[in-house]
Amino acid sequence: MTDMTEHVLTGTFDITAWDETVYDAPESSPPMARATVSKAFHGDLEGTSVAEVLTAGSAEGRGYVASERFSGTINGRAGTIVFQHGGIDDGTSEPFTFGRIVAGTGTAGLAGLSGEITYAHDEHGARVTLRIRAGS
Repeated sequence: MTDMTEHVLTGTFDITAWDETVYDAPESSPPMARATVSKAFHGDLEGTSVAEVLTAGSAEGRGYVASERFSGTINGRAGTIVFQHGGIDDGTSEPFTFGRIVAGTGTAGLAGLSGEITYAHDEHGARVTLRIRAGS
């Protein structure tokens, strides 16, 4: 039987590159874009990532979905792993965010990790929270 231990980890991040291309821009509705985004992480997550992000939005609301490969250390364990995440903001309530580690994508010391990831980018800065489970 495998013992599963859960940890809540936090960190900050900087967006180091954002390369965006609009792929649909009809006159009667908001544009949709694709962006390749690079980040640098600090704290319980130390490393870099690259993400492919799809966005849509207007003054009334916006949303995104992303697939992101992280390379570095999480809680002292080194390797790579993939996160998929997204968010919706209607401008009137707390934004809805979601994210998970993609099962089976961890390498080296990050192999076998599972869990949830959420991002926040507001007046308090750019933050990440990772709730991981790992067999011991």
